[in-house]
Amino acid sequence: MSWPDVARRERTAERAQETARKRADEMARYLLEHGHLPEDPEPERVVSEWSRKSRARMTRRLAELDYGPLLRMGLRLPMTTLTYPGDWLAVAPTGKAVKRHLDQFRKRFERAWGFAFTGIWKLEFQRRGAPHLHLWGPEPEGTAGELRRLTSTRYRPAVGDGLTYRDWLSAVWADIVDHPDLEQRRRHQLAGTAVDFREGERMRDPRRLAVYFTKHGSFSAKEYQHQVPDAWSEPGAGPGRFWGYWGLDPATAGVELHPEAAVWAGRILRRYARAQGVTQQRTVRRVRGGVPVPVDQVVGLAGAQLVTAPEQVRYRKVRRRTVRLGNGRGFLCVNDGPSLAANVARALALLT
Repeated sequence: MSWPDVARRERTAERAQETARKRADEMARYLLEHGHLPEDPEPERVVSEWSRKSRARMTRRLAELDYGPLLRMGLRLPMTTLTYPGDWLAVAPTGKAVKRHLDQFRKRFERAWGFAFTGIWKLEFQRRGAPHLHLWGPEPEGTAGELRRLTSTRYRPAVGDGLTYRDWLSAVWADIVDHPDLEQRRRHQLAGTAVDFREGERMRDPRRLAVYFTKHGSFSAKEYQHQVPDAWSEPGAGPGRFWGYWGLDPATAGVELHPEAAVWAGRILRRYARAQGVTQQRTVRRVRGGVPVPVDQVVGLAGAQLVTAPEQVRYRKVRRRTVRLGNGRGFLCVNDGPSLAANVARALALLT
């Protein structure tokens, strides 16, 4: 549910145009004075954690994707994990290095098995600070390079050819990371990957998939997996995107409602979400003492003690109901979206 603010969009567009004009004027003056354009500025932004907005965007996008192309392959869909060796900073000093490794993995997968990797990937961090990647996608059948060997006139063997998926994954990921120390590389090839079919089989609908990839944010014990290590906490060295998907497209349809019907639809969805009883753990900050009240307005001994007592800050954890569509805007992540949408449409039809 969304209500577009046309006036706000116009103001944003006007500010963007004004900024672009000022930037163009500055570039023109610099070109006249120095004879060449200035170099690109150094990045100043520092990413320290996976933001709540990014988590919400991922949840919504994963629930909107059409998984038909992936399911029509008829292959098993395990959860694949790619980790880094003990001395991980030598091969992954920045987030860009990890993204290059991920891109190389995607290219090698397509070359070895004859089709592109279709699925979802997510970046997380271990307690030691090392990054690791979760991928949900197909497990190829047969051996790597078999199709290329049969169809290519100039077949050239590659790393991992002739191996099954698990063995190919270990050999190719160790070759992509390419740690300079031979012992580190040997250990990495033995324990640098994992293929979990039990976790993959739990993904029965888009909601379960979205919850799995965001579940660590709901438990404080797993929140360290979304904290960027100190080595990446420098401008330009951050992780970049925490999640993404390949070979999938959204399958959504928008319907414009009358304002009165939109209010009713928002109320229905909000009550539906409340009936699910979903709660969220939060940390509450409580301050006692140190109240700035004039002394002449203090009444009684208890009031005097409250004013004169030193300030005490306490934190406690509470579980409270989550509020969805509090102002009539937002989204719900459900197991069967089309069915819920049809029921809401029938309810709105009774109002007219």
